[in-house]
Amino acid sequence: MPNPSALQKAVALLQAGELVAFPTETVYGLGADAANPAAVQKIFATKGRPADHPLIVHLADVKGLERWATDIPPVAHKLAAAFWPGPLTLILKKQDWVPMAVTGGQDTVGLRVPAHPLALRLIRAFAAVSPQGGVAAPSANRFGRISPTTAAHVHAELGECVPLILDGGACSLGIESTILDLSRLAVHGAEILRPGGLDAPTLAKVLGVMPQQRDKKSAATAPRVSGSLASHYAPTTPLRLVDTATLPDFLAQQRAAGRRCGVLALHPPKDPGALCRVLSADPTQYAQRLYASLRELDAAALDLIVVETPPPGFTWNAIHDRLRRAAT
Repeated sequence: MPNPSALQKAVALLQAGELVAFPTETVYGLGADAANPAAVQKIFATKGRPADHPLIVHLADVKGLERWATDIPPVAHKLAAAFWPGPLTLILKKQDWVPMAVTGGQDTVGLRVPAHPLALRLIRAFAAVSPQGGVAAPSANRFGRISPTTAAHVHAELGECVPLILDGGACSLGIESTILDLSRLAVHGAEILRPGGLDAPTLAKVLGVMPQQRDKKSAATAPRVSGSLASHYAPTTPLRLVDTATLPDFLAQQRAAGRRCGVLALHPPKDPGALCRVLSADPTQYAQRLYASLRELDAAALDLIVVETPPPGFTWNAIHDRLRRAAT
C-alpha cells in the first residue's frame, strides 16, 4: 500500500488537472478530476478514446449521488445502500453543471463508489479539497485493449504517459462493474447495459424484479456506456472461442497448419504444442485471472489465442460478454 506522501501527491496531481492511475476492486482506473473538462480530456488523449464514449465517475460515498445526478428514483438509494462500495455503476440523469466531456455529450452520468481501500482513500482525500469530489476513471489501458488488473499492467501499457501509478496489488474481482440504467425506468425498467461484478439475480434481490437485459429494441434509446462496443477488451493477437467438445480437433488443425496457439481453458488440453493457461471453473476465480492470463498469452508471440467457451448461466454472463467482445 502506498505511503501517505504518495497519496498526497496523487491528490495534488488531481487538483492540478493531471492523471493518476489507481486500483479499484474491478480493474485499475485512469483517474482525473471529473469536474475539470481539460483534465478529463487528458484521459481521452492518453487512452485514444473516442470523445463520445462516456466515463464513469467514482464517488467517495452515497452523498455524491445528489451532487452529480438529478431525478433520482428511490430505487437508486436502495441499490446504493445495498451495493456501494462495490462493482455497481448507476446510470442517472445528470445535473446541469456536469461536464459533457464526462458524459460523452449525453444527459446521463454513470456513478459508482469503488470498494478498494486505496481507491476510497484517494477519492475521499480528493473530495475533502475539491468542491465536487468526483474522479472520472475508465480502465487504465489503451482504448479497446485488455483491462489492467495490476500496476505493472498499467505501466507496461501507458508507461510515462501517467504521472503517478498507485500500486494497490492485484484487483480482487478482475472484471468491470455492472452498469445498470435507471434513467428510463418508466419505459424500460432497470436495465443492465453492461454485465459485470454483480449478476442479475443478485440485483433482483433489491429491485424486487429481475432487471432487464439490453436488447436490440432497447438499445436504440439506451445511453452509451463504457465497454459496450462490439470490439473491446481485446488482445493484439487474434482470439477465437471454441466449444469444449471441438477444442482438441481445432487445436490439432491449427498445429497441422503450422500455427502456434495459446489456450485459455477450464481443462488442460491434450496438445503438446499449445501454451496453456488453465483457469478455475468457479466464475469468480476465473474472472480474477482472466485479463492477466490474456495479457500473458498476448505477450507470447502467438498466431492465435484459443479460449475454451465457459459454461452458460447468470454467473458467467460478464465473462461471456468480455470474451465475445475480445474475439470480435
